[in-house]
Amino acid sequence: MESIITGHSPLNDLSSTQAFNLITSFLVLAIALPFLLALHQDYLAFVALGPGGTPTTFGGFLRVKVLSLFALSDPYVPAPIPQRFQGTPGYLVDLAKRQHPRPCTRGIAPHRQITQKAGPALYKQLATAIEAIAGSNETLCIGTSCFEKHGTGLFSTSPAKRTCGGEICHAHPSDGSMHLTLHPMDAKIVLEAGWAERHPLARGGWLQRFVPSGFVMVYAPESEEDIEVLLEIVKAAAWYVSGGDGVKDGVDNRRDSGYASADSVPPMEDLGKSVEDGQP
Repeated sequence: MESIITGHSPLNDLSSTQAFNLITSFLVLAIALPFLLALHQDYLAFVALGPGGTPTTFGGFLRVKVLSLFALSDPYVPAPIPQRFQGTPGYLVDLAKRQHPRPCTRGIAPHRQITQKAGPALYKQLATAIEAIAGSNETLCIGTSCFEKHGTGLFSTSPAKRTCGGEICHAHPSDGSMHLTLHPMDAKIVLEAGWAERHPLARGGWLQRFVPSGFVMVYAPESEEDIEVLLEIVKAAAWYVSGGDGVKDGVDNRRDSGYASADSVPPMEDLGKSVEDGQP
C-alpha cells in the first residue's frame, strides 16, 4: 500500500542483474509460447490424419517434422527420367484426363487426401477389385501393408524393384486414395493426367529408405468410371514392381523402403522378399 502511495515500485529495488534476468525471461516466454502453441497444433493435425507408417507419438511427429525439411516443393511435377530407364517404355500408353481439380493432401507419414474423399461404397468396390487382381495372378498376393504397418496391401511374390517387402500398392480406408510405385514413364503419364501426385519424400537417393523414387499418391475415385482408370494404374504398378520392364534392381544388400518408422515392421515371411534383401 505504501508503494502505491509513495509511487515507489518494487522493481526499483532490483539489481541490474536481476532486472536483466527478468526481462530475458519475459522475452524468451514471448518467443517460445507462440512456437510451442504452433507445434502443438501441428501435432494435433498429425494425429488427426489417422494411423499410418509412423507411430502417433510425439517422437513420431518430430521424426516426420524433420523429414518435412526434405519434402518436394512441387509434387505435381514428374521426376526426371533416370538414365537406366531412358528408352524403356512403361506399361501405360495413355490415360484419360481426370475430370476434377486436384484434391488437397496433407502429411508425409501418414500422407492423406483431405478433400474429395471416396465414400465407403466406392472404397469397398476399389478394394474388392484390387483383391480380384491378386486372385487372378499367382505372382501377386494380398497381405498387411508394409508401408502402413496396417491395412491391406497388394504384393508381388517375386519383386524386381525396391519397395517394402514387394508391396505394389495399398489403399486408405479413411479417404479412398492409394499409394503405389510406378515406372518413371508411367508416373509421368499419371501425374500429367491429374490422377496423382508424388509422395513428398519421393526424391530418390538416401530418401529411398523411406519410399521408392516412383512412389505416388493416386487420388480417391469419385465414380465407378474412376475406379476403372485406377485399376489400370494398379496394373501398371504390379507390372513395374514385378520386373515387367526388364530392369532389375541390383542386389547390393540395401534394405527395403518403408522405414519412416522402423518400430513396427510386420513379419513378411509369407510374402516375396525384395531383391534388395539379397533374395533371388
